Amino acid sequence: MKPHWLKLGAFIALGAIGGFAYYYFIGCVSGTCPITSNPYISTGYGALMGAGLGWDSKKSSKTENEQ
Repeated sequence: MKPHWLKLGAFIALGAIGGFAYYYFIGCVSGTCPITSNPYISTGYGALMGAGLGWDSKKSSKTENEQ
């Protein structure tokens, strides 16, 4: 497994933990908030945010010496 997949997995896990923590500590009690009123949705949303932050957007290219 390449290191960039490990980094992405770590970001997803941290995002999911952060999403659940947001639900647990701050969440919406009345149930009118679509994201924070449900622990599964807030955890999934946090995981998606973590994936977005951890995604490696740089394309692998040849080094300058190889070109």
